[in-house]
Amino acid sequence: MRIKMLFATIALIMLCSTAYPQTPVARAENALYASVNQARQAQGLPSLRRNESLVKAARRHAVVMAEHRTAQHEFDGEPDLSTRVKHTGARFSSLSENVTQGPTAEFIHSQFMHSPPHRSNILDTDMDSVGIGVIEKNGQLFAVEDFSHAQ
Repeated sequence: MRIKMLFATIALIMLCSTAYPQTPVARAENALYASVNQARQAQGLPSLRRNESLVKAARRHAVVMAEHRTAQHEFDGEPDLSTRVKHTGARFSSLSENVTQGPTAEFIHSQFMHSPPHRSNILDTDMDSVGIGVIEKNGQLFAVEDFSHAQ
């Protein structure tokens, strides 16, 4: 019976993956989400929940970074992180953000993990939620990871 369930599950996954192919941007977002939680689990920390409000805020900021062709936490005339996240409806008691650009999700995650402040955000024991947004422009990925302790 278990083998039949296993084959049924595999068949369903294969059907879904061919019926609804992911875009490169969606694959990058999912890869970063998985990488963040793998890094946390390797340290004995719980996984972060995907928060759709944080995802919206992260994607919006990734668009702005792509327009400016550089990674920054805030641009002139743009609201700060807290305001951007509040505008999406997220409620939080603490908040942090990772931003960068690179050719692949693997490269981006490696950059974050080799940077003490970014690594600290990923492994922050106070955080319980994450939203990841990626935008591709001219072969470059602009990535934003917004972390929060949700209320």
